[in-house]
Amino acid sequence: MSHALRLARRGLYTAHPNPRVGCVLVRDDECVGEGWHERAGQPHAEVNALAMAGDAARGATAYVTLEPCSHHGRTGPCADALVAAGVARVVIAMQDPNPQVAGRGIARLEAAGIEVQVGLLEAQACELNAGFVSRMRQGRPFVRLKMAMSLDGRTAMRSGESQWITGPFARREVQRLRARSGAVISGVDSVLVDDSRLTVRVEQLGLPNAEAIASRQPLRVVLDSRLRLPPTAACLRELGRTLVATREGYDAVRRTRLENAGAEVVVLPAGGDGRVNLVALLTYLAEHEQVNEVLLETGATLAGAMLDAQLVNEMQLFVAPTLLGGDARPVFELPGLTRMAQQRALEISDIRALGKDWRITAVPIPVLDSPDMNRVAPE
Repeated sequence: MSHALRLARRGLYTAHPNPRVGCVLVRDDECVGEGWHERAGQPHAEVNALAMAGDAARGATAYVTLEPCSHHGRTGPCADALVAAGVARVVIAMQDPNPQVAGRGIARLEAAGIEVQVGLLEAQACELNAGFVSRMRQGRPFVRLKMAMSLDGRTAMRSGESQWITGPFARREVQRLRARSGAVISGVDSVLVDDSRLTVRVEQLGLPNAEAIASRQPLRVVLDSRLRLPPTAACLRELGRTLVATREGYDAVRRTRLENAGAEVVVLPAGGDGRVNLVALLTYLAEHEQVNEVLLETGATLAGAMLDAQLVNEMQLFVAPTLLGGDARPVFELPGLTRMAQQRALEISDIRALGKDWRITAVPIPVLDSPDMNRVAPE
């Protein structure tokens, strides 16, 4: 199963919006077939492993990182393929959270007389597909917040100048975070300051199949309640799609100009102060765009609002060994914190060096006295 999970990771940047799945076929203590799901519309991991094994699949044990599908999509049911191949036993890391599957694949295997075991290395399989699980179970993508900062917790000078705080190794890691994401979200103010492209750069990925990975650019999402993004913005000239999220009462002339420049404008419900509702945005991305993972790359206000609304699942903090001073811009704006009891605790799961910089992976600990989940999107 460990090997099947390693195979599944080969689809880390390409399987979207499908889950990353690996499969290994073992017969008489020998691996006779293996495969993984590379791209949506292409054969699933089980089918690739069965094709490699051929007749040797009969009587074999299949180790699969996710419950074999039982429904017809762009490909046929993998559960049926395993039955037809004559496998004797199927070991599954985790049940599929997709309501179209959700145990039906297991039932189909058991009905055919195949022994089924579920739960081997389940936590690792779930972590690999955290975004897919979130979309299926919560109706929202997994939100990963990325911030680059100085050692004194600053992201830019007072003027907004921020390039570059961190070095090339940290920037390479950010490109990989973008590449694995279904969407990159930023506020319009951040885009206006840097004229951000929000794209995956082939030359910075540092991966052997970089060109193929970058051929699928993540959806670029700019929160812009007043449609201030200019039609000349760099993100509108790049490969892939740019979605501008606004609210009712938008300027129709500005919308037309943006759409003529290539933007797709979507109108979402507004919150109390007339800005885009954050939950509505994430729900839209899950339901209409099939986004599993979101990379939030933005300024202190929107980052703070997402944290305050408890919509951030993971934080990737890149810390440079430099000081920007007290006048520089902070990492997060979290208004209303006046007592130590109100501090926002984090659980740090990983710290590692990236060249001269450090990357801290942290998970926000839920606040029991939860804020209003109808938070809006500051820009």
